[in-house]
Amino acid sequence: MTSTDKTSPLALYRTMLVIRMVEERLAKSHQRGLIHGACHTYVGQEAIATAVCAHLDRNDAVFSTHRGHGHALAKGMEPRELIAELYGRETGCSRGRGGSMHLFSPEIGMMGTSGIVAPCILQAAGAGYSSLITKSRQLGVAFFGDGAVNNGAFHEGLNMAAIWKLPVLFVCENNQFATEVPFETVAGNPSVAARGAAYGIPAIELDGNDALAIETAAREAVRRARAGEGPTLLECKTYRTRAHAEGMGDFTYRTREDVEQWKTRCPIARLKQHLLKKKIASETQLSAIEHEVAALTESAHEFAEKSAYPTAESATTHVYAAPRSGPPRDVPASSANTRELTFMKATLEALTEEMARNPNIFVLGEGIGKRGGNFATTAGLYEVHGPERLRDTPICERGFVGLAGGAAMTGTRPVVDFMFADFVLDAVGEIINQIAKMQYMSSGRLKMPVLLRGCIGIGHCAATHHSGSYYSMYGHFPGLRVVVPSSPRDAKGLLKTALTCDDPVLFLEHRELMTVKGPVPEEEYFIDFGKAAIVREGGDITVVALALMVHKTLQACEVLAKEGIDVELIDPRTVSPLDTETIIRSVAKTGRLLIVDEDFAHCGISAEIAAQLADRGFDDLDAPIRRLNGKPSPTPYSPTLEAAVVPDAAAIADAIRNLCAE
Repeated sequence: MTSTDKTSPLALYRTMLVIRMVEERLAKSHQRGLIHGACHTYVGQEAIATAVCAHLDRNDAVFSTHRGHGHALAKGMEPRELIAELYGRETGCSRGRGGSMHLFSPEIGMMGTSGIVAPCILQAAGAGYSSLITKSRQLGVAFFGDGAVNNGAFHEGLNMAAIWKLPVLFVCENNQFATEVPFETVAGNPSVAARGAAYGIPAIELDGNDALAIETAAREAVRRARAGEGPTLLECKTYRTRAHAEGMGDFTYRTREDVEQWKTRCPIARLKQHLLKKKIASETQLSAIEHEVAALTESAHEFAEKSAYPTAESATTHVYAAPRSGPPRDVPASSANTRELTFMKATLEALTEEMARNPNIFVLGEGIGKRGGNFATTAGLYEVHGPERLRDTPICERGFVGLAGGAAMTGTRPVVDFMFADFVLDAVGEIINQIAKMQYMSSGRLKMPVLLRGCIGIGHCAATHHSGSYYSMYGHFPGLRVVVPSSPRDAKGLLKTALTCDDPVLFLEHRELMTVKGPVPEEEYFIDFGKAAIVREGGDITVVALALMVHKTLQACEVLAKEGIDVELIDPRTVSPLDTETIIRSVAKTGRLLIVDEDFAHCGISAEIAAQLADRGFDDLDAPIRRLNGKPSPTPYSPTLEAAVVPDAAAIADAIRNLCAE
C-alpha cells in the first residue's frame, strides 16, 4: 500500500478496525490468562495513531508509551507479532522480552514503547537529531498521553526540538486521565496545545476521534518537518473506553455514564458513517473489510497461541552488543614511539581522530562548542566540525541524555559531555531504564553506541556536587560499560574503544588527573574493556586501585620499596566489565590483597572485588582481604575536611604495612 493509499478514508478505516479487533481479542485473552502481565489497550483512540502513521515512511522512527499497541499496528506491525509478544512467545515483536509495554520492531521504524512516562519525547527528538546529522529526512514521532506533559521531559524535549528545528512530531493523546488522575486536576494550564507557544512550536488542538481532521493536521506537520521547518505539537483530545489496564477497576475515578457517553463518539463508527454518507464505500464493501480483519485477527491469535516460549538459554543474551569482527587490535609495546601528553590532551586526540573518521559522531554538552569544554575536552573541534556536531545544549541533562539515546537508536553516535559526573544523576532514569536496557529489550536489533563522559573525584575543594565518583553505582547495572582510566595512555586507548563499540559507555575521568602527563604511543591503538593493567610488578602484596588512587599507591610503593616491601599494583581500568582474572593471578603469587578506593566502602567496587576474590581465590590468601576507602560522607569543602575523607599515600602505606604484618 503506497503512502497515498494509506491516507485514503477507506485505508484509515481498515487500519482502525485492525487496532480495535486486535485489542478486543487481547482483552479476551487476558481474561483467559494468555497474557501474563499488564495489558493496556488503545480502544477509543484508534483514529490518532492511524491518521498520523498514514503519513510516515518505513524509516521514520516512532517512539511510544505503555499504551502503544495502536501505534505499533498503525506503523505496520503484523498483528501476529503483537499478539505473540503479549503472550510471551519467541515469535513476538520483542521476542517475548517486552509484553504490552515494550514493543520493538526497528525493521519498520517502531523503535520501542516504554513503561516509563515521557522518555519517548526525548528519544523522538534524538531521531530528529540523527536526521540532522545524516541528512536522511527521517522523522522522529513521539506518541504520549496527557500525563507526560507535566513531566520535565516534555519541557526539555520540546525546547530542544524548537531551538534546533528538529524534524519531529509530538502527538499528545489527551485521553483526560493520567492513569486514573483527571488531567484537569493536575494541570495549571489544561490546554496542551496552548503550551506550544511557549516553545515557539506550531500547535493545534484536534478532536482525537476525528480521523480525517487528524490526517489533515498530520499531513501539514509532516510536510513542515521534512522541509526543515521544525517540530509540530498535536493535541488530540480523546477518551479510552476500557480501563487503564485490563483487570483494573474503572469506576472509582470516572463514571459508567461518562464511559458509555464516549462510546457513542466512537471514532470507527464516525468514519464509517462518513464513508457511507459520501458514498466512498458501500455497506457491502465495509462488511467485507470487517470480515477480512476479523479473520486476520483470529489467525494471528491462533499463530501466537501455538508459538513456542523463548528458551531459558536466551534469557541473558543481547545484554551487550556482540563484539565487532575485524583484525586484532594490538596494543603497542612499551618500546613504541611515544610523546608526553596530558590526560586531557590524550582524550582530545582520541576524540579528534574518531570524529574525523566517523561523520555520525556528534557531541552534546554545556559549553563544548566554541568554548571547547570546561576542561578543554573538545578544544578546536568546533572550528573543524561546526555547531551540529559540537552542540551546545541548554542545562537539561535528562533532556539531552534522552535525546542521545534516541539518536543512537537511529544510526548516529552521540557523545555526552557532562563536565562533572554529579550532573549525570539528573539523567539516571534515561541511562538505566532506557539506554542500558535497549539492546536487550530489542533482542539485539538496536545498538546503543552512546558515550557519556564526565569528571569525578575529590581534590579541588569543589564540595559535594562536583566531587562524586559513582562508578560503583553504575557498574551494578547490566548493559553499561563503566570505564575509569588512570593514565593518559590508558585514557586515549579506552576512549578510542568507547567511540567504536556498540554499547553505552560511562567514561569517568578523575579531575585531579586531567593535567597529569604520561607517554602516549604515536601510532593508533585501542585498549579493550575488561583487561586490567599491571602498573607495578611485585611479590609481597597485591594492591588494586582506580584512577587517582593508582598514583597515590605508586607514591606509597616508592616509600615501601625502601623498607623491603614489594607491591604489585593492579589497575582494573574498567569497573564493568571487571577483570578479576588478573587480580586472582596476582593474589596467587602474593597471597595478600588490599583494595584502595577513593569512594566509600558500603556496596562499592571494593566490596565486589573482595567478594569475588574470597569466592574464587580464597585458598591462595595468606591473610584476610583488606579495604581502604574514603569516609562515608558527602564531600566537604574546606581543605582540611576534604583531606580527611579520602585516603592519601601515607594511609595507603600504613594499610600495606599492616596487611603484610598479618
